[in-house]
Amino acid sequence: MKILVTGGAGYVGSHAARTLARRGHRVVLYDNLSTGHAALAQGFPLIRAELADVALLRQALDGVDLVMHFAAHAYVGESVLNPRKYFQNNVQDALVMLNTVLDCGIRSFVFSSTCATYGIPAQIPISEDAPQNPVNPYGDTKLFFERALNAYSAYGLRSVLLRYFNAAGADESSQLGELHEPETHLIPLALDVAAGRRDHLDVFGNDYPTPDGTCIRDYIHVNDLAEAHLLAAEHLSSGGSSLALNLGTGQGHSVKEVISTVERLTGKAVRHEIKPRRPGDPPTLVADPGRAQKLLRWKATRSFDDIIRSGWSWTTRSAAKQ
Repeated sequence: MKILVTGGAGYVGSHAARTLARRGHRVVLYDNLSTGHAALAQGFPLIRAELADVALLRQALDGVDLVMHFAAHAYVGESVLNPRKYFQNNVQDALVMLNTVLDCGIRSFVFSSTCATYGIPAQIPISEDAPQNPVNPYGDTKLFFERALNAYSAYGLRSVLLRYFNAAGADESSQLGELHEPETHLIPLALDVAAGRRDHLDVFGNDYPTPDGTCIRDYIHVNDLAEAHLLAAEHLSSGGSSLALNLGTGQGHSVKEVISTVERLTGKAVRHEIKPRRPGDPPTLVADPGRAQKLLRWKATRSFDDIIRSGWSWTTRSAAKQ
């Protein structure tokens, strides 16, 4: 297949692109590099353009069989402060892109969605049947686009909506990893403290109703996510029906567990300070990945230690370059 990957110079998109290429698919990246990095796109054709640039998008879609859509603003806190930015890019511009995809005759679409569409869940682990009630504009925009994809089945579009939990880790080659500016994810922040690149880690709340008082999240290795996207694409190419699937491990790890694991595997201290809770942070978010296992025959194979080790290799390698 020829696959266009929007946001292909970003964190998850760049890992997915390499996984697709290793399976023999032809991959073209489409990214405006506002948050992506040209270094992560090396080895692939890269079209630098805006999501709603119809002329360039039409050129990029020439001969494409399937679109894999990662391009989105994805900072929850920023979405609360500047919702206009999020609805403009994640909804308005994304709909221009989706309409162009349809106009070019493409009917297979894989969407990078998020567990943020569930909001604060009533039950753990979270299944795909849980109510979708986002508590921030970021989650709202992702859910809006999910609904658009579902509605566009009227035009024969088949889509796989991949709601993943906390992406983490780096490619085992240490050639790819997280390059967010600013960095807001817990694991790379903890690794930066261990590497001496940050003074300390802020821990937001230690009085949650969890065993150690800190939030629990389901961390999934970025290459396990990439492999799920590959399987989703091949599911659609073989005539499979539309799906909505959670991607996670089914296991949760608390903030304190993250810190202790980083310290154990790196041999470095992670200095941290307790701060007040952040509004809207659920105590626990853990996936029920059973449907993806059943329908895609996909399962996360990399352990939590693998996530930390690969992230540490990427952190120390990138630190050595600076």
